[in-house]
Amino acid sequence: MTLSAADFAFVSAMVRREAAIVLAPGKEYLVEARLIPVARQVGAASVGEFLANLQRRPNPADQRRIVDALTTNETSWFRDREPFSALTDVVLPELVRTRGANRTIRLWSAASSSGQEAYSLAITLQENLPAGWSYEIVGSDISTEMIKRAEAAEYSQVEVNRGLPAAQLVQYFERSGAHWRITPGLRRNVSFKLMNLTAPLPAMPPFDVIFLRNVLIYFDVATKKSVLRNVARLLRPDGWLFLGAAETTIGIDDNYERVAAGRTSAYRVRSAAPAGAARKG
Repeated sequence: MTLSAADFAFVSAMVRREAAIVLAPGKEYLVEARLIPVARQVGAASVGEFLANLQRRPNPADQRRIVDALTTNETSWFRDREPFSALTDVVLPELVRTRGANRTIRLWSAASSSGQEAYSLAITLQENLPAGWSYEIVGSDISTEMIKRAEAAEYSQVEVNRGLPAAQLVQYFERSGAHWRITPGLRRNVSFKLMNLTAPLPAMPPFDVIFLRNVLIYFDVATKKSVLRNVARLLRPDGWLFLGAAETTIGIDDNYERVAAGRTSAYRVRSAAPAGAARKG
């Protein structure tokens, strides 16, 4: 691996500008490894040649390829489990109790990668909402490739083996050659949008639950504050925000309050947290 300091600085600045992702020194090996397939795709002999050509002749399509390649897309079905248990045991019962005549629940999987989180949420609601209730799920991601994969809703055997129980595979998937495809009945409740969480967010109806998991860890403090502030505008006053296990709003945005949600924690806008919710900090 021979990524130069100048090339690393060029890529780091681009990714920070386009996606607010901070690439700290020491990530040179990772950057070059991720960009080797991109360089080959465009016919460059090496990553260095690819980046040199891009610096001489800026190309938005190639810049997008770099951002896509350096966006972490680690995902699995029902990842970490506890947030989904909290949704089933705590969040949905409260929403059903308080929503009255409005019997539609809206969820946002804000960094949905190739769609596993959004479809995991769909399965959870499909199995736990009372009769007569409906739901809408929006998945978003900064990667055009991930959005295409999520919309295709087709997964390899290796991918469905990562966290998906056999009973749910049989019920919500159908064979597509060597792969598995989400059934139309589940897909119709889920849509996907290309979205950069660090840019002004598009107008969307408010959400009852937002999963913003394992995203903030890639941003600096100022960007975290901006993202949390923008997300709050799309969260219903009594809505729930789930972050990753290594993430928190504490010390970043005091408008949120951390509350117990089953065996994990969630976040609510302070004025909306019910008196009976257990505070966590």
